[in-house]
Amino acid sequence: MLSLEDSPLARDGKILILAYDHGLEHGPSDFTEHPERMSPETVFDVATHDAVTSVAVQKGLAEGYYPSYEDDVSLLTKLNGTSNLWMGEPDSAVNCTVDYAADIGADAVGFTLYGGSNSEIEMAEEFRDAQEAAREHDIPMVMWSYPRGQGLRNASDADTIAYAAREALELGADVAKVKYPGSREAMEHTVQAAGGENGAKVVMSGGSKVSDEAFLKNVKAVMDAGGAGLAVGRNIWQRENPTQLLDALEAVIHEGRSVDAALS
Repeated sequence: MLSLEDSPLARDGKILILAYDHGLEHGPSDFTEHPERMSPETVFDVATHDAVTSVAVQKGLAEGYYPSYEDDVSLLTKLNGTSNLWMGEPDSAVNCTVDYAADIGADAVGFTLYGGSNSEIEMAEEFRDAQEAAREHDIPMVMWSYPRGQGLRNASDADTIAYAAREALELGADVAKVKYPGSREAMEHTVQAAGGENGAKVVMSGGSKVSDEAFLKNVKAVMDAGGAGLAVGRNIWQRENPTQLLDALEAVIHEGRSVDAALS
């Protein structure tokens, strides 16, 4: 694993990735409530908040918009991704090489792996090539480790999520992005599965939009369990005032404050 102490991906070992790969993965439906967020500039502006340690986007947005923000934003380029129009067994097309991501200024790269899918073997081999190329560039690799597939009975089961974190560790990811397993105790198990303090850093996937309080309680549980932070999209830029929640997340993630203190 690479040390993240001096990486733009982290701030004092804590991570808050603002994910904005939804335009490819989900399509325009994610922007219905706030259509202005369809414009990448609006979310890159949000990403300049001090709490955000990196913004995760696909190649096209990295090419087209990151140059205007490179002094204020750390770039995480997603290497793979597939539209919601795809109806087959979970898989993800490789759309960008690590070399190209490095050329356009990426400070880190991300790769989705669907453990349990019929496509897992092929995706793991693609991850291998990307991870080894990332090592050559000395940039961190973040795995979106999402168990999915027709053979999985419950992808949200706490043991399955811990397995996802372990898979990220075993395959050489520096950061494992996983679903929230439901409790602090389950997250502690997930962090240990990822190798503990010296293993892959574990961050919670933000998921669908929920209330400020409910969201912050989950984030606080992640931090108390030894997690490194959060990778979040919709719970930030689908809000009327993204800055307000980012202020609260800075308090919880970077300052170690309570949820009540963050909300106030």
